[in-house]
Amino acid sequence: MAPHTVVVSERPMPEDIRSAHRRIDVRGTRLHLAEYGGTGTPVLMLHGFPQHWYAWHQVAAQLLDGYRLICPDLRGFGWSGITPRGYDMDGLAADALALLDALGLERVGLVGHDWGAHLGFRLCLRAPERFTGYLALNMSHPWPRHRAVLPNLWRLWFTACVEYPLLGRAVLRHLPGFTRYLLRHQAADPAVWSPAELAEYGAATSASAVAAQSLFWQYVVHDIPALVRGTWRRHRLTVPTLLLGGERDNVVVPLMLAGAEPYADELTVRVVPGAGHYLPQERPEEVAEAVRELFGPRTPLPSVAL
Repeated sequence: MAPHTVVVSERPMPEDIRSAHRRIDVRGTRLHLAEYGGTGTPVLMLHGFPQHWYAWHQVAAQLLDGYRLICPDLRGFGWSGITPRGYDMDGLAADALALLDALGLERVGLVGHDWGAHLGFRLCLRAPERFTGYLALNMSHPWPRHRAVLPNLWRLWFTACVEYPLLGRAVLRHLPGFTRYLLRHQAADPAVWSPAELAEYGAATSASAVAAQSLFWQYVVHDIPALVRGTWRRHRLTVPTLLLGGERDNVVVPLMLAGAEPYADELTVRVVPGAGHYLPQERPEEVAEAVRELFGPRTPLPSVAL
C-alpha cells in the first residue's frame, strides 16, 4: 500500500504523564503506540471498540513496576494511520506481529479487550510461539456453543447500525452520541465513565469511522462464515489463556464464555461479579491482578461460577 494512502489523525491526545508515545511504520501504515514502563515483562495490550490506547490507562497505573506495557492503536483507530483496507482479522494480526518484529520482541504476554480480544485469539492460533500467555477480556472464544449464542444475538443489535459501508460510516462520523450511548449502556454502572472520556471516545470514533465500520463489515464477510463452517474447530489453543467476563456484560453474556475447553490446552474462564462489558474501566485492579497471575506473581481473582 502506497504511503500517500495513509491518513493520520491530528486530534490532541488524552494526557497521561506515565505514558510515552511513538509511531512505527508497518505494512503500509504507521501505527501509534503508547508505552508504560521501560523495562520488565513485555505485554502487548489490544484495545476494543470504540476505544484506543487510552483504554488501558487505569490498568497501566496498577502495573508500572515490572512490566513494559505496549498499547498500540489498531490500524485506523486513535492516532494510527487510516488506510482504505486492511481491517480484517488476518490483516490486523499481521500488523501486530510486524509491530513485535519492529520492536525486536520475540515473545510477549498478550492482553485484549472486546475486538482486541477477538484479535488476540486469532494471534494465539496463528503464532502461538510469540506469546507466553493470553488474557482475554469481554469476548467470546472462537468455538462458541450455538445454543448459547443464538438466543443472545439480539444483544448485538447495534452492529446493524455500524457494519454497512454507507450507513455505518455516516452513523459513526456524524452521531458521536451513538458511541457515548453504547459506552454507557454496556457498562454495569454508566457513572464509570467521566464526561471527558465519553467526549473523547465519541470524537475518536468519528475520526476512525472508516476503520470501525470496516472492522465490523470484515467480521460479517469473513468471520461469521468461518464460525458457521466450524473452521476453528480444526485449530487448538496452546497458549495458556485466562478469559475474564463481566457478570452483567450485556454484549457477551457469561454463558457465551463456556465451551472452549475441548479446544484448549490450558484455559481458565472467570466471571467478575457486578461488572459489565468494560473491565479495563470498571475493574482495572482485577484486570491488573490477572496480568500478574499470567505473567508474574500469582494471586487468586474473585469470581462466580458459570
